[in-house]
Amino acid sequence: MKTLLFNIKELLQIRDEGIQKVAGADMKELPAIKNAYLLVEDEKIIDYGSMQELTDYNADQVIDARGQIILPAWCDSHTHIVYAGNREGEFVDRINGLSYEEIAAKGGGILNSAKKLQNSTEQELFEQSSQRLQEVMQLGTGAVEIKSGYGLSPEAELKMLRVIKTLSKSYPVTIKSTFLGAHAFPALFKDDQSAYIDQICKEMIPLVAAHQLADFIDVFCEKGYFDTEQTAQILETGTRYGMRPKIHVNQFNSIGGIQVGISHNALSVDHLEVMTQDDIDSLKHTEVMPVALPSCSYFLSIPYTPARTMIDQGLPLALATDFNPGSTPSGNMNFVVATACIKMKITPEEAINAATINGAYAMGLSSSHGSITKGKFANLIITKDIPSYNFIPYAFGSNVIDKVMIKGTFI
Repeated sequence: MKTLLFNIKELLQIRDEGIQKVAGADMKELPAIKNAYLLVEDEKIIDYGSMQELTDYNADQVIDARGQIILPAWCDSHTHIVYAGNREGEFVDRINGLSYEEIAAKGGGILNSAKKLQNSTEQELFEQSSQRLQEVMQLGTGAVEIKSGYGLSPEAELKMLRVIKTLSKSYPVTIKSTFLGAHAFPALFKDDQSAYIDQICKEMIPLVAAHQLADFIDVFCEKGYFDTEQTAQILETGTRYGMRPKIHVNQFNSIGGIQVGISHNALSVDHLEVMTQDDIDSLKHTEVMPVALPSCSYFLSIPYTPARTMIDQGLPLALATDFNPGSTPSGNMNFVVATACIKMKITPEEAINAATINGAYAMGLSSSHGSITKGKFANLIITKDIPSYNFIPYAFGSNVIDKVMIKGTFI
């Protein structure tokens, strides 16, 4: 089936094949065509250009996009969409003055979610997660990474990963799966951390690999969670079993996690709210994608990733939601883009690049997602009639999306 969208006010993020990511000053550039057309056949983009270049196409579906802007669907490279229940009680605890660490110390946080998940059936977990996935698709997300990490036992972690796999088969959105058994230490292993590391490395990782349930391996490398030595051991084991690292680092402290990620060929290092100059220097001249999660900073009232400094020093940056029940109960990439502009002082061009082409890179999807490129999936956001793309982050509380196309089909 062919779909022609014509009279497009502006077609954003036009990229030649082979461009995988953008960094530094290049992030300020957002290639576009005004008064454009876009031709889709089945799942893929097959042609685009200015209206002056449009010849007669025999399209099955023709859409007049007059006044509308079209850009690639968002690529959300860091989420925890598969979880059970919610943690609104902890939200009130924080209002009343408790910190994230204090809530965790009294049995809340990740361990709270793990208990709820362990008590949920696989079908219940799938139904709850399906609702969240459908919501983020409607908000313009066309590719998403989903982590385990709320199971914290072999049985529960595998249950989460099976749900992620079922979601991938059930919806057109592209899903990448990450094994995050090293999200926190279960209460059972509170006084014997090495035993839990052994369970992850000798039992969980081989099982996950045997059932082909994860693309990536992740660790929460942070004070009070997993130290750099433990992180290195888990990443090394995961890599041996074919899972590339994508790790949580520098959320509250800089303890050397970025350097561990780099040394283990991490695809991305995520959070980065606390960054030293040494951390920034370490990332220079690497292929690692730094990922910022601004709505997490917003929700927890913690510092924002110093994106302006990082980009000005030549680094690339991706943006993601961190959608999870404790620190970011939202998968709205439009809010992430707006918050990055408002609070992190990056430009709309930089934010859109970070949420599309660089987000795709952070999931290993550069060849198929994240830009308007011939041969890539037709994952598109069609805005309402808005003045310019600057209006997307400017009108942060408004839904400016008219339609979303995923793999050539309007959802």
